[in-house]
Amino acid sequence: MEAILTGALTQLHEAADQLQLRDEMREYLTSFKTVFQTQFPVEMDDGSLKMFEGLRVLHNVARGPSKGGIRYSAHVSLDEVKALAMLMTWKCAVVDVPFGGAKGGVTVDPAALSSNELQNLTRRFTSEIIPIIGPDKDIPAPDMGTNPQIMAWMMDTYSMTQGYTIPGVVTGKPIALGGSEGRFEATGRGILYVIQEHLRAEGGIQGRTVAVQGFGNVGGVAARLIHEAGAKVTYLSDKDIALHHRDGIDVTAAYAFVAKGGTLTGWHDLFARDVEVVAGADVLAAEVDILIPAALESVLTEANAAAVRAPLIIEAANGPTTVEADAILRERSVVVVPDILANAGGVTVSYFEWVQARQFQRWSEQRVNQELQSIMAKAYQTIATRRPVNAPNCTLRQAANWVAIERVVEAVNLRGIYP
Repeated sequence: MEAILTGALTQLHEAADQLQLRDEMREYLTSFKTVFQTQFPVEMDDGSLKMFEGLRVLHNVARGPSKGGIRYSAHVSLDEVKALAMLMTWKCAVVDVPFGGAKGGVTVDPAALSSNELQNLTRRFTSEIIPIIGPDKDIPAPDMGTNPQIMAWMMDTYSMTQGYTIPGVVTGKPIALGGSEGRFEATGRGILYVIQEHLRAEGGIQGRTVAVQGFGNVGGVAARLIHEAGAKVTYLSDKDIALHHRDGIDVTAAYAFVAKGGTLTGWHDLFARDVEVVAGADVLAAEVDILIPAALESVLTEANAAAVRAPLIIEAANGPTTVEADAILRERSVVVVPDILANAGGVTVSYFEWVQARQFQRWSEQRVNQELQSIMAKAYQTIATRRPVNAPNCTLRQAANWVAIERVVEAVNLRGIYP
């Protein structure tokens, strides 16, 4: 069993013990409504056929249709997708949007495919999962290795089989096809809002030093917004390079360069030779006020958790902290804002996009951001106040799990079991 699934189940069982859940409810919450596996052919540019494996897992739909990303990665596995589907259930419940959790993916390196091959793969995979997706059933979204264009192909493929356009079947679409203003930046912006809420009583974010591991859609946007809010991003990394500058890196300039098709390495070599290149491990062990792991899961482990020097960790990635690392961080009194809250901005604005599609409305970016800030602030305060007064060692992760599980259990009990 992969570490991320082990971690998700361990956290659930710990919360179930603390909430004194009945054994049958515990079994219900550790089960998965639908596990869909498919192997399908794709026509390549040279006319040959190549087989691929796809997955879609629906964890729980007690609170509404399931929601979750589609990732294209060579490392997609059933355990990973199950874990991420379960985490999506808790994430949706924490921010109180009416969705359950799902996740999906195809085992493929998208960089190895041409645009035409990527479209062929996307349309065939979508046709395979049509029996379980739909605007009232299961709503995919972008994730690692996917983007608005891929969501456009998915929406079009689904719509062609129904005979009319159904924009609400996926979220994260291009704005021209019913995507939401503010959706691209939503996860990173949600991270900023959570940090601001957490530090509200401690002087705010301005002047804080920050290390960000990951410079993709989530980490790049979060780093830029945090920089523009007045913090100093002194460490920054992607999969190829890690950078450090004691006075802060010009993240706005780096982000603009990468957004135009460049790389963080290219930006450093051309424009930022005064920024020091360091080892990737140095980012996680940086002496900063805030550490933001925004890359892959399970990057904070038993082997490196003791080296973390930041007093505050904001989990921008899904499942970046293993169970063993979490115990070490808790023992060291490192505060961790868990992923099911910290990176919930993406699914929150996906909910806004779904609502706009269902009502044939267009919200302004200002409205989207205001609504997002309100929901993220409310979710943080709900979790912060859920911690018992007589349990000062209760972590934000524990409180978030309690809130999420209680909301799902309430929905299950109110609906009952059919038949």
